[in-house]
This record gives sequence, C-alpha cells and structure tokens, in this order.
Amino acid sequence: MTAENAIGQTNFNFPGQTKFYRGKVRDVYTIDDLLVMVASDRISAFDHVLPKPIPYKGQVLNQLAAYFLNATKDIVPNWVVASPDSNVTIGHACDPIPIEMVIRGYLVGHAWREYSAGKRIICGVPMPDGMKENDAFPNPIITPATKAEEGHDEDISKAAILAKGIVSKEDYELLEKYTHALFQRGTEMAARQDLILVDTKYEFGKKGNKVILIDEIHTPDSSRYFYKTGYEERQAKGERQKQLSKEFVREWLMHNGFQGKEGQLMPYMTSDFIELVSERYIELYEKVTGEEFVKADVSVVLERIEGNVVGYLGSLRS
Repeated sequence: MTAENAIGQTNFNFPGQTKFYRGKVRDVYTIDDLLVMVASDRISAFDHVLPKPIPYKGQVLNQLAAYFLNATKDIVPNWVVASPDSNVTIGHACDPIPIEMVIRGYLVGHAWREYSAGKRIICGVPMPDGMKENDAFPNPIITPATKAEEGHDEDISKAAILAKGIVSKEDYELLEKYTHALFQRGTEMAARQDLILVDTKYEFGKKGNKVILIDEIHTPDSSRYFYKTGYEERQAKGERQKQLSKEFVREWLMHNGFQGKEGQLMPYMTSDFIELVSERYIELYEKVTGEEFVKADVSVVLERIEGNVVGYLGSLRS
C-alpha cells in the first residue's frame, strides 16, 4: 500500500443505511440498530486530523481493538457483533456516555505537562510530590475527560461529573470498577509481551440500562506503551523511555511547531515520515499481540470493504 491508496475517507451507501458520521479516524454508518464502523487510515493528534492517511493504520487499529475486546469480554460486555473485513467492525448502537475514562499508571504525557507546570492535582486526583517524568504512580489514577464533538476534550473531576448529572453515582462507580479491571487485564497482557501499559482511555455507552464498552481499547490511538526491559535502568539514568505509541507523532508535531493551537500551521508530512508511522503501527501490532501482521489486499480497497459489509448485512436478512 502507498499513501495514494490508503483510506482517507469512505462514502458508502449501504442497504438500509439511515445515518452517517465521520469521526477523527472512523467512518460510522448506522443500519437499523447496528453501527458499521470503518477504520480509515486517517491519523489525528492534538484533536486535529493530519492531512495525509497512514497506510495500514486502520487495519492495525481495527484488528488490535478486536483482539483486546475479545480478551476482555468476561470483564465487561462490549458492543461488537462481527468484523466482516479487516478494516470494519459491526456492533450494537448504544447511547454513548459523554466522558472518556482515562486511566494513568505512569506520570507521562498530559499528566506530566500539568505536573511540570507545578500542578499536583489533576481531575481532582492528587499526585505525589517528588515524581519524575515516566515514574509509576503508587496506584493507577483515573482522570476523566469530557468527550468533545469538536475541539479539545477537557479534564473533569468525578465530583463535577456527578454534580452536573452527566452520569449517575451508581453508573460512575461501575465505570470506575470496569476501568480498573480493564487496565489490570491490559497490564497483564502487555507484561507477557515485555511491555508496560502506561496509560489508556475507555469509552462506554448504554444499551437499555446496561453499561457497554464501546469504541476501541488498548490501541496506539488510545494507549501508550513502554518497553519493559530496561525501563528501570533508563529511569534511574534519567534517559527517555522507549515507547510504543502515537506519542512520537505528537512529538514530531511539537518539534515542527504544532500543538493544535490557534494560528499554528500543520507541518508538511513527507513520504518518509508517512512510511515511518506506518511501520511503527505495524510494529506495535506485532509487539503487542505477539502475532505477525498480515497486510490485507488493498488493490481495490474500497470495493473490498463495501463487498464484505454488504455480504454480511445480506446474511443477516436471509
């Protein structure tokens, strides 16, 4: 696959389709009470979609999400019904809960930027004094964020969530329980692959009165990983941690003067950079799962996706 036939966007018109929504990365088609989510090759950072797609990124995300959702369905029910194509997941339409359950095991990324600015409380949760970047928290902390339709997601505390009635106390405590259990499972799975699950986020919805895990989990778009071997040594020496995540894309943007702020221009993406990002996503898939990544046939990628989805939907009606 080259950047030219990577999936920038889709514009299908499936039988029975009633709604269409284009997210930062996924194109979402509603058919009856099902959602057809097509993982494009778009990539976002700082809440902006970058101008060029990344070959195979959508396949990596879709297959990684399926891998982890299948491995955690004993903890919490999830939205998935089927994956008829390597870039597609079909699942139950749920009423989304408009907060992201962000959980952090280590002081890194946004939390470190807040900490290094002198803050010791994030989302109402205290952070100990004397920590260095990439240190482990004594226990993982949950730092929720509002789920913005456009623009930046915003930090919010549990107290504010309950005070605003965004989620009931009973449901929020269930979200906390699920978030800790999912992070623990993800941590154990990462450790088997010599990785550390550093931080991640989970999104939930409701189907009737039941809380359902939705979207993707433990992918490089929603999570950050360190290599476990050498972590302690690098930390003791004050060296940068070896990461397996999308953070290097954010760092490249910051190095080129872009953090999504007003007036900043998106830097030009060279073909070498696009290829590097693609290779890093494939590396992450193979490292996280321990399985070889098999590139799907992309010679007529949109026709392939449409045919597989239409065929699956037809099987439901027959």
